Amino acid sequence: MKALVCETYGSVDDLVYRDMPDPEPGPEEVLVAVKAIGVNFPDGLLVEGKYQARPECPFVPGSEISGEVISLGLGVDQFAMGDRILSLTTSFGAYAEKIVLPVGVIHKIPKSMSYETGAALLAATGTAHHGLRQRGQLKASETLLVLGAAGGTGLAAVQIGKAIGAKVIAACSTEEKLAFAKSQGADEGINYVKQDLKQAIKELTNGLGVDVVYDPVGGDAFDVCSRSMAWNGRLLVVGFASGRIPELPINLTLVKGYSVLGVFWGTFTVKQPDEHAANMRELFQWFEEGKVVPVVDAEFALADGIQAIKYVTGRNVMGKVIIKP
Repeated sequence: MKALVCETYGSVDDLVYRDMPDPEPGPEEVLVAVKAIGVNFPDGLLVEGKYQARPECPFVPGSEISGEVISLGLGVDQFAMGDRILSLTTSFGAYAEKIVLPVGVIHKIPKSMSYETGAALLAATGTAHHGLRQRGQLKASETLLVLGAAGGTGLAAVQIGKAIGAKVIAACSTEEKLAFAKSQGADEGINYVKQDLKQAIKELTNGLGVDVVYDPVGGDAFDVCSRSMAWNGRLLVVGFASGRIPELPINLTLVKGYSVLGVFWGTFTVKQPDEHAANMRELFQWFEEGKVVPVVDAEFALADGIQAIKYVTGRNVMGKVIIKP
């Protein structure tokens, strides 16, 4: 099989597209022919050695796929040959034509869902769903501010916030991205390049501040949000796409009475599998109802995976990027 391989930590440009041995499923595992791969911002960090995990080189990056079951390991009776599935990978390995996965992490795709949508539904959408449901405890009628609202996980947060019934404010860096976020359900928008973010938040919340902030950006925007929270607010730390990990003046949480909560979906799926399964059921239902539907911005061939990663890490994407072997 062909795969995109990280031979040594460094530039994304150093990834190698080459042959790898076909994997074989063990007990309680299935072999999947990969049909679509979701590209995520952390994929680039992983290859550069800047992510929380550091697998031993050489390794195949990528963490989410959709595909078809083509071989069953011993003891597998929950799935059959030809089943259409989506899955988070257990130890990366998504950027390949085939992958072995344990049955416990696999979900059958609804009949109405394409492989492309399936590959886009997991990491970005799952992170937003977990962040807003379990960590942020977002309620209908509350105010949600989404930073980076045109990106994969930001756009998912916009859609999920609306599905829950919140008032959603999208914050983006261009008018084009802002219009896109509004087309996906955002009630209000802030162009934080042209507008003063703190003043815009104050005006849009009548001076009360934001109930929940979904922040995959970090940097200066986090600094502003840490001073713009409502009483009993929840500031969700999702990522640092800006490139700067901010520091929090902890006294702000005291005087403004809000919480700062980390959102790490991958660990959540392992430590709270029952809640993760319930989340997936709700996401599938929302998809069927047309409330949460990932938007695929661009598709790349596996051989062009380097360009796909750079497109995402360059913060050009509006929605989700997919690789198709």
